[in-house]
Order: sequence, then structure tokens, then C-alpha cells
Amino acid sequence: MEESTASFGQLAATSKHFARRLLTIGENRLELLTVEMQEERERLRDAILMAFGVAVCGLLSGLTLTAAIVVLLWAWSPVAVLLILTALYAAAGICLWRRLTGLLRNWQTLSASLDQLRKDRVCLEKILA
Repeated sequence: MEESTASFGQLAATSKHFARRLLTIGENRLELLTVEMQEERERLRDAILMAFGVAVCGLLSGLTLTAAIVVLLWAWSPVAVLLILTALYAAAGICLWRRLTGLLRNWQTLSASLDQLRKDRVCLEKILA
């Protein structure tokens, strides 16, 4: 009878140790997730601010360049100049749109956290098998 009590006590101690270790791993992964979320939020904010600045400066320089070209070539054919510039801007817009959709398609959020959770799952499967 004493032997079963000792094995039950050892089993309880082992399960407590396993539970503590599992909770520690969970806590570490949660901390990693929060750090990554903060980094992603800051990166997104910076990207939005930079994109806004680029858009404003690009728009102003595009307007100035368009006005200069139209004034320079007004005597030749004002309609042709405006149509050519419209086609060039449309082509640039289409190229940028395609690059943006490619970037969004390949976007990976929280990749380090997900990778670490996959490793933890494989490790737990090995331990429990």
C-alpha cells in the first residue's frame, strides 16, 4: 500500500512540475506575442506616416512637373500633352497597384510567434507520445 501512495505522490509532483513548465512556456509565448504586436503597431504607424508624406510630396511634385510640361508644350498641342501625361500617370498607378497587391499577398504577421508555437506543439507531441 505504501508503494502506491509513493507512486501517486511522485505522479502528482511530476504533473505539478509539468503544469508549471507548461504555464511558463505559455507565459513566455504570450510575452513574445505582446512584444511583436507592439513592434507591428509601431511599424504600421511609421509606414502610414511615411506613405502619407511620400504621397503629399509626390503629388506636389507631379502637379508642378505637369504644369511645367503643359506650359512648355502648349504651343505644340495642349490636348496631346494632357493625354500623354494622363496615360503616363495611369501606367504608373497601375504598376504601383500591382506592387501593393503583391506586398499584401506576401504579408506575414506575427511569424516569430507562430513559428515558436509550432515548435512548442512538436515538442509537446514528442513528450506526450
